[in-house]
Amino acid sequence: MTRYVVGRIVQAAVVLWAAFTLTFAILYLLPSNPMQLQLAAAGIEQDSLTPDQFAAMQHKFGLDQSIWEQYWQHLSGVLHGDFGDSLSQQVPVLDLIGQRIGSTLLLSVSAAVVSLLAGSALAYLATFVRWNPLRLVLTRLPALGASFPQFFIALFLIQFLSFQLGWFPATGTEGVVSLVMPVATIAVVTSSVLAQVLIKSFDETLSQPYIITARAKGLSRTAVHLRHAFRNAALPAMTILGVIVGLTVTSSIVVETVFTREGVGKLAQEAVLSQDVPVVLAVVTLAATVFVTVNLVVDLLYPLLDPRISHVRAKVTAPEVVPA
Repeated sequence: MTRYVVGRIVQAAVVLWAAFTLTFAILYLLPSNPMQLQLAAAGIEQDSLTPDQFAAMQHKFGLDQSIWEQYWQHLSGVLHGDFGDSLSQQVPVLDLIGQRIGSTLLLSVSAAVVSLLAGSALAYLATFVRWNPLRLVLTRLPALGASFPQFFIALFLIQFLSFQLGWFPATGTEGVVSLVMPVATIAVVTSSVLAQVLIKSFDETLSQPYIITARAKGLSRTAVHLRHAFRNAALPAMTILGVIVGLTVTSSIVVETVFTREGVGKLAQEAVLSQDVPVVLAVVTLAATVFVTVNLVVDLLYPLLDPRISHVRAKVTAPEVVPA
């Protein structure tokens, strides 16, 4: 068990390093100069600065170094818990994230809870009902929900629930009501992905011999679903928790941009547009850390949910030779 946990931690560290390195490479392959973007955003023309002034600004942010020196500077800073200063706002990156992470966490956790409840309820109903037309509709809903782009869902909700009915505000982060449409936008996709896996797993579990035995003993269909089938059917769904977390993180960028929510997702979108390397690296590292942590926890919980699964490698013994 110890060897397995250490191996998974090493694997998580490799994933974090790969995400950091790939993001750094992509940012520096973009055909633009971060310093020129910052000057343009501030309304300053590069020609208005003397060569010494421009060089001093580049030196301040380390942009006068080679790409390898910049890479090592950022990587060593991350290893020491220091993500540097934002190029565009010239404040510590961790302060920027700290100011916005509360809004993003509230949105992500709310969307995750709604997705879990909605996806599980839909899968339960789709495998519980006996009327084939209704069952067919319920089993097709997840594929339909997962096929819609999130920006389309967000714009539809704004047009219908905000502009036409006036039930919810179209933008902003004030109050619980401002969470309803952003949460629904994320939950439509994530709950659909979860429901697809659960429905398939339910169908396979309900055909197992122990389910047939439980029915033969006279248990109700509700008891069979909840007490016998649900636990085993939920095991495959546990494996996609990392995917759902990833979807929630990427969805926050779209959702916070469309609904003008001041969160980490919108901060990442602004940082990419301005090529603010320290901010983008910090957000990607944070998202990757959450992803690998969730996957590690799921792997460790598997044996508790299913005793047949073990992280301990079985010892292989040589077959006993019986003398003739």
